[in-house]
Amino acid sequence: MNYFLTIDNGGTNTKVVICNELGQQLGLASFPTKRVSSQPDFQEIKLSTLLVDIGRVIQEALHNAHLKATQISAVTVVGHGKGLYALDKEGKIFMNGILSTDSRAKGIATELNQQLVKIYALSHQQIMASQAPVILRWLKDNQPVKYNQIGYILSNKDFIRYLLTGNILQELGDASGNNLINLTTKQYDTRLYDFFGISEISAKLPPLINATDLAGHITSQAAKITGLVSGTPVYGGMFDIDACALATGVLDDSLFSMIAGTWNMNIFPSHQLAPLDSGLMNSIFPTGDNLIEASSPTSAGNLDMMLKILLADEIQNAKQNHKSIYDYLEQMLDTTKADYAQLFFFPFLYGSNINPNAEGAFIGLQSSTTKTEMIRAVYEGICFAHRYHLDQLLKILGHNPTAIRMSGGACNSKHWVQMFADILNLPVEITAATELGGLGGAITCAVGRGVYPDLPTAVGKMTKVTAQYQPCREETRIYNQKYQVYCSLLQALDGAWNNLSKLKKELNVYHDN
Repeated sequence: MNYFLTIDNGGTNTKVVICNELGQQLGLASFPTKRVSSQPDFQEIKLSTLLVDIGRVIQEALHNAHLKATQISAVTVVGHGKGLYALDKEGKIFMNGILSTDSRAKGIATELNQQLVKIYALSHQQIMASQAPVILRWLKDNQPVKYNQIGYILSNKDFIRYLLTGNILQELGDASGNNLINLTTKQYDTRLYDFFGISEISAKLPPLINATDLAGHITSQAAKITGLVSGTPVYGGMFDIDACALATGVLDDSLFSMIAGTWNMNIFPSHQLAPLDSGLMNSIFPTGDNLIEASSPTSAGNLDMMLKILLADEIQNAKQNHKSIYDYLEQMLDTTKADYAQLFFFPFLYGSNINPNAEGAFIGLQSSTTKTEMIRAVYEGICFAHRYHLDQLLKILGHNPTAIRMSGGACNSKHWVQMFADILNLPVEITAATELGGLGGAITCAVGRGVYPDLPTAVGKMTKVTAQYQPCREETRIYNQKYQVYCSLLQALDGAWNNLSKLKKELNVYHDN
């Protein structure tokens, strides 16, 4: 039996997951990702102690799996997409990693998007504030000393793989989702970097590899830190949306993959590319197909923050009683229905899926509004944000998928999953694996090691649907009405977001003076 270890580094938590060649999860350990937010809009991760922290949870995961490091057949890494992880010219860490929720460069993204037609035929990507070229342009304009120190440009998981192997490589799918690749040639293209005003970075981009390629072996230094065996093979890996799609069995457009985690991710593989006017993202899927993506930082991460704001005392009381606040929330979702919350929440705390200046808000608050209503509105608002993206995908595909394969933190709540089915008006399916990034990594290793000949075969052997949620007709009817109001409010507020952004800038000037 082969055993595969995946390091899954997300924006919220970093996990180590061990699976066997049948896709069964044997061991898991995690720690909160060490986020740093020195200023508004800045979302970073501390890198100096990352490998030590990963090594600790590797040992925990091995212990939980009742395995020894010598039994691990292969290792890979899954990470969040977009963002920036840079090394200096000697391959050393000199700055924090920049997460996919970072929005410091949203002004640059807005400006460049007005000229998107110039490069869309090359990149087939919309321009987002959290993409590496946009962040690099911001660094060049605002922190030129740091920018000039950069020797190598990596994604999240490629950086971690470098710490394990000493090899500086970039996986194709991740790079293609970060506006670094010509999607037709599947290679770097200097015309992209010229457009972003960062032409000098072309010399700092590492060789490209595929997800199932052998990327190196655990070095003796990494072995000392992590407890893994020196010489253990390490495979290319994927960014999280690819891993979750594979782990939920999504291989073509008959199924959609929906990830409700830190980000709101909605995707399907396609032989075609989404056109410019769709507003959608394209990237290269590990099977060689294109991946059509509608995404934004408008998902479950918003719930985590709103719980801290609204239910701080309740969270503390639950801890003192050795319970979880989520036990209360499950009961609340079970005993309330679609007509309960008569207000709306816009889940734009970390960015939006409409106007880049849009920010989080409640609309419909009254003196009689309860915290319970507000929390339910948060759940619903996140579902509405996913439906907004789903509608974008359906417009391109032209027909409904047979089901949504869902993953992410929201899947820990069966009542929330049912709400998704009701609001989306589609069956929602959950697969056996609880850590889909980890399983996606294991699938990569299984193909890389030759256990299975290709990804479709590995997916067929290693994934299984365990639950299906059907839409409730009456709930769907009410949610359809609420969603129409939600969309009309978004449209009505479009100009107001811009005015609010302008006001904040003026107030900050007054404050600084």
